[in-house]
Amino acid sequence: MRAFLIVFLGAGIGGALRHGVNLASGRLFGSDFPIGTLFINVAGSLLMGLIAGWFAFRAAGGGNQSARLFLTTGMLGGFTTFSTFSLETMLLWERGQTGAAAVYVAASVLLALLGCFAGLALMRAVS
Repeated sequence: MRAFLIVFLGAGIGGALRHGVNLASGRLFGSDFPIGTLFINVAGSLLMGLIAGWFAFRAAGGGNQSARLFLTTGMLGGFTTFSTFSLETMLLWERGQTGAAAVYVAASVLLALLGCFAGLALMRAVS
């Protein structure tokens, strides 16, 4: 039961952060292209790599399971937005913006993978 509460609290924080990034992105860049979701997914992947790397390479004995649940399943699970990514891709497609949809999908996947790789590599380097 404790693990569920830890994940619940982390997801709430992550979701609130995601909402804030989307609001700021809309104000700064407009709403024609889902740059906020792209940023969230790339940043979330980088953070996932850093956090997973920390627990794998730096934390003695694998670290605290509660902290791992709070940060990864909770906060990053609430912060990253794959379902939103899917919806926004379909909306671009339905509006006839197939080129923008393709760029969005490619950029999201490639940059998120690079972010995760960079986070893991950074943690390996400092460990």
